[in-house]
Amino acid sequence: MAEARRYAAVLRVWFRETVPAAGNARRLGVLTLIQSLGLGVFLTSSAVFFTRTLGIPAQRVGLALSVAGLCGLVCTVPIGRLADRLGAGRVLTVNFLLAAVGFTAYCLVDGFAAFLAVACAIAVLETSAGALLASLTDALVGEAERVRVSAQMRSLFNLGFLGGAALAGAAIAAGTSTALYAAVLANSALQLVSVAVLLGMRLPADAGPRAAAEAPGGVLRSAALRDVRYVAVALVCGALELYHPLLTVGLPLWIVTGTDAPALLVSGLLILDTVLVLLFQVAVSKGARTPAGAARMLRWAGWALGASCLVFAVSGGHGALLDSAALLGGALVLVLGELYQASASWGLSFGLAPAGRQGEYQAVFSLGRGLQQFAGPWLMTSLVVGAAGTGWLVLAALFALLGLAAPPLVRSLEKARARTEPAPA
Repeated sequence: MAEARRYAAVLRVWFRETVPAAGNARRLGVLTLIQSLGLGVFLTSSAVFFTRTLGIPAQRVGLALSVAGLCGLVCTVPIGRLADRLGAGRVLTVNFLLAAVGFTAYCLVDGFAAFLAVACAIAVLETSAGALLASLTDALVGEAERVRVSAQMRSLFNLGFLGGAALAGAAIAAGTSTALYAAVLANSALQLVSVAVLLGMRLPADAGPRAAAEAPGGVLRSAALRDVRYVAVALVCGALELYHPLLTVGLPLWIVTGTDAPALLVSGLLILDTVLVLLFQVAVSKGARTPAGAARMLRWAGWALGASCLVFAVSGGHGALLDSAALLGGALVLVLGELYQASASWGLSFGLAPAGRQGEYQAVFSLGRGLQQFAGPWLMTSLVVGAAGTGWLVLAALFALLGLAAPPLVRSLEKARARTEPAPA
């Protein structure tokens, strides 16, 4: 009985830490749950929907999604500047409305050209949504709580994504076109629900006008892109996010082709990663509330991710039991690096952006993530499958060097800002 009470107390503490406080922070949490539920439904079922229901060959699907990813990268910064002028809430509302139309349009696709057009439009909306949501978070909860709330949102995102993946699994198991169309349309409906949640939020009245006054040069000209030190920090942080294709592309291929571990371990490790992020992201984020703390955490992220690659490198050819144990150990170290990297990215992207310019600077910060999403799968396939053990060592060195580069880059940026910004009266 005492043991049960102890576990219940721990669960209550975790719940208080993970669920955002009442008000706009909680509305952001609800918005994240809705969006992640839709994303889980769509991403889990999209490959089957595109190839079997729409009849697009797998190779052409890959080509279209790569082109779409580039479109997203090109358009993210102008959309971020637009958010600084009009307010992130307004732009994100339009984003979700257009996303509802775009996902519905997938159900009307009748050829590759139409599929490519819809995929590009969706990619622009999805790529910019992350930066818009970050800018909105800053406007709604302020400097003191934005990293904590972002961590809570990521935990809730994983919870929603698990639920969406389960629903998509049911649609795939049904094996009918109707079920897959329903999954896509469910995501469209969730975009409209997101709009309703956004309309219920109370934005600071001066967010749009103040930002517009401080962001000269027009929507298409970005001072943030000329902020070389900030771009360098963004690229380092984005490159460390290579843990994502490592977990979803490189590691599954390695398990199947380079180890004696059972293929079932692929889904097991993905579920483990999702659950651990859900449980511990908020607690880990406490050390990243300042740029200096976030920079140190980014260094730890690089070291942890590099160490995980070293463990993965020795996980092949030792029998099912030993290989599985090594893969499990490597995955635990990897999730530690993932938690550090995500926390550091919020501390740096928020803390290093000038006041009133969050939309533009968050968009630029997301470019590092976008480049990783574009090149990551190819890089993982080339190194993990093509070079095997040597590839793991290259990845380990890359992560470690990126981690080492983070603190001096951040210090350099802060010193440059101190020289150019006027001292407070």
